[in-house]
Amino acid sequence: MKHHSKTILCVTMLLIGTAIGANWDSLPFTRFVSADSAPGTIRSDRNKGESPAANGFASGNRQLAQIAKRIIPSVVHIQSTRRTGSGGILEETGSGVIVHSVKKSGTFVVTNFHVIDGSTKENISIHLHDGRVIQPTRIWYDQATDLAVLKISASNLTAAEWGDSDKVDMGHRVLAFGSPFGLSRSMTFGIISQKGRRSLQLGKRSKVLNQDFLQTDAAINPGNSGGPLVDMQGRVIGINTAIASNSGGNDGIGFSIPSNLVRRIVSQLLERGKVQRAYLGIKLDSSFDAKAARRLGLERAQGAHILQVYGNTPASKAGLKVDDVIVLIDGRTVQDENHLINLVSLTPVGNRISVTIIRKGRRQSILIRLADRADLERRSE
Repeated sequence: MKHHSKTILCVTMLLIGTAIGANWDSLPFTRFVSADSAPGTIRSDRNKGESPAANGFASGNRQLAQIAKRIIPSVVHIQSTRRTGSGGILEETGSGVIVHSVKKSGTFVVTNFHVIDGSTKENISIHLHDGRVIQPTRIWYDQATDLAVLKISASNLTAAEWGDSDKVDMGHRVLAFGSPFGLSRSMTFGIISQKGRRSLQLGKRSKVLNQDFLQTDAAINPGNSGGPLVDMQGRVIGINTAIASNSGGNDGIGFSIPSNLVRRIVSQLLERGKVQRAYLGIKLDSSFDAKAARRLGLERAQGAHILQVYGNTPASKAGLKVDDVIVLIDGRTVQDENHLINLVSLTPVGNRISVTIIRKGRRQSILIRLADRADLERRSE
């Protein structure tokens, strides 16, 4: 492929197959209490006569096994079918994770929208870890984040625990769970390679607006989509969504939707039935570079450059102008135009935000009350 460009492909779960370094003894793993230990005690991971390296390796193995045992009952394999435009049948496979919600009673499966896109409840099969196959009783979805929520009803279900994706940093160890190539209940091991990945090309049919992906080298392959990315305490810190690949399989670059974004979207879907998104009413410069930045009085390319301000919008009412560069939103540094879209669109509609801009080389702040993006879309229809 020219220029070594990579195609971003939507995928599902992972395969076991990452070698783990021998010096586990120095790694900050959580210690698990044995089922037969007394309450409040921590089982020693050391065996007399064994080297520190051997004890460390054994401790790491036990940790991974404990996490797998804890998470696997919450991971599901999903199969869905839909009709194509030509009248044929297309089958999609993916993964999901069972969760509970503080917004609505019941039990739910979180997965990717593209796993169930175009399918009805009757055409979606959810395969539980114990072999049972059930169907959802209700479906919610949000194309702009590629997330879907399926309500399920069955006995003896185990929900996973959410983690805080804001506390995950580069280098943190993670595990990916799912059904790569239909191999259900699979697990792979890796690290967080980077955070805040945006502007990914996710395919012709994708309408993903809010991108803020965690990047990981944990093996993610077709069939992993919708499966959980888990931290070393066994908490879900991401939903696996895509890979960058020249081959169509794992090349060591996978992407997961951060759990804090997932939880926000899931809560709105269950509470309102849809996701409300705020907007400013501006067109942004996707090619903003150092040369343009210097012309506008900046030392380097930073923030989001305004190319157009639409009339009768929050931006026009607040006095934003063409060539303004937005550098802060409520004190948070704006990294680029896609970061601004995330910050604004996921702020509650009606909130008043402080927008710091660079205008003709001078910094100033403007208060803007955000409106509902749906209003703008209705006006443009």
